[in-house]
Amino acid sequence: MGLLNTQYAEIMRKYDQIQLDNAETERRRQEEVFAAIPAYEALHKQLSSLCVSRTKQLLMGNDAALASLKEEIRALSQKKEELLVAAGFPKDYLDPIYTCPHCKDTGYLPDQSKCLCLKRNIVNYLYNQSNLSDVLYRENFDTLETKYYNGKDLENYNQILAKCHNFVSGFNSGYQNLFIYGTVGTGKTFLSNCIAKELLDKGHSVIYFSAPKLFDILIENRLDEQKGDAYLNDFYDCDLLIIDDLGTECTNRLTTSELFTCINERALRKKATIISSNLQLGELTDRYSERVFSRITSGYELLKVTGPDIRIAKKLAQ
Repeated sequence: MGLLNTQYAEIMRKYDQIQLDNAETERRRQEEVFAAIPAYEALHKQLSSLCVSRTKQLLMGNDAALASLKEEIRALSQKKEELLVAAGFPKDYLDPIYTCPHCKDTGYLPDQSKCLCLKRNIVNYLYNQSNLSDVLYRENFDTLETKYYNGKDLENYNQILAKCHNFVSGFNSGYQNLFIYGTVGTGKTFLSNCIAKELLDKGHSVIYFSAPKLFDILIENRLDEQKGDAYLNDFYDCDLLIIDDLGTECTNRLTTSELFTCINERALRKKATIISSNLQLGELTDRYSERVFSRITSGYELLKVTGPDIRIAKKLAQ
């Protein structure tokens, strides 16, 4: 899974809270039963004393004490169950409470593999962290349409689509980046979202930001000495960072510096990045710097999307 240590700790704290909540429910139920059935409380104390007594005997070498203990526990447990039912309680009213009976609210099965509930919680957490939790239900490979592309544009788009699928299928086997560029409305962001959903569903950490929002956050946290480094590490360490609409931000020396630092740091850590932009390759040097241009053109697969403005085409088709 693509969780950072802090993210994993946050998820496991929720399991700790579930255990505490269920333990509190068990305690209240026990008090309720003790108040309603005094004889039940007496049996409960008798059983506890019996366990302590037989344990001492076992420690002193009395092997027969174990068989005796099992039989006495069975008999006392049956009496307790009969008292519960006679008083109108379900016979399992005081059984341990588990939100997930498979892992008993630990997140892990007896063989130490991740429980299905933990896998689901990880994926849900990653979706919420990605900033894409709503849009990905509308924009994914299953909802993708190619009917607005024709001729060479369609041929080019299908080739790009195949490369996006390859990006997903080969994600665990090698380091790769994508720079998706082209004119407005040709479906660049949609392709990024398709990839994001596939990787999130596989449990990878994905963070999405539009370029203006990303640079605002990077600069803000760069200036915050208390939380800056820890927060910035999320951008550098997540499995996939998506920077959407590069070139729509207010470009200056500071944003250019942050862009280079971000893509360079992720390159050093071998973390994948997808950048989409309406800019042409030649504009990267003019807009940013030779260093940024070099990093992108040498370290990213360049995918130029051609075709009509799909948003306009959809409106005209209504």
